[in-house]
Amino acid sequence: MLLVLSEEHKEHLGFLTRVDSAVVGEFCRIAVEFLKKGSNPKIFEGAARKLNVSTETVQHGVEGLMYLLTESSKMMISEMDFQDSVLVLGFSEDLNKLLLQLYLDNRKEIRQILSQLAPDLPHYHNLEWRLDVQLASRALRQQIKPLLTLKLHLEQQGCQNASVFQTDPATLLHLIRKLEQALSEMKTNHCRRIVRNIK
Repeated sequence: MLLVLSEEHKEHLGFLTRVDSAVVGEFCRIAVEFLKKGSNPKIFEGAARKLNVSTETVQHGVEGLMYLLTESSKMMISEMDFQDSVLVLGFSEDLNKLLLQLYLDNRKEIRQILSQLAPDLPHYHNLEWRLDVQLASRALRQQIKPLLTLKLHLEQQGCQNASVFQTDPATLLHLIRKLEQALSEMKTNHCRRIVRNIK
């Protein structure tokens, strides 16, 4: 899977071609440090003074590296795909190798940091269900009235809670169709582009 980079992102990373490989290595270290502790404007100002460039240029370069490393780590991109993804940036072969090595060295740590930053949302644990069908009553001798009872168990931070729902089969089928429609909509190119930009 290749990482798709926007033109703005390519422009931000283009700054790395104008600095020494040791500076790129330092920027990568700063990027990983910022993922752990948050950004520090003073570091941008100090680096900008040393390199005789604007603070925004340094900031965009570091943020571009952060994006490149986090997105690649999120998707667990292989070595070959990472090299192909950065190939479009027009970097020298040495810089491409340096970025690949930095990615491989920091991939596990970045994934660990990202997993800690992710919100702990309730997730599926178990589902119990029961189908009740009323065949007759005093008023109506022949009727078929199905009712589906669902007990959904969710887990969050080691604690479990359950919610009980009741519905008729027609409503459940309608809900299933809508969810399948939403899932198929997520596979379209338009939705993929939107999701990529949200991340």
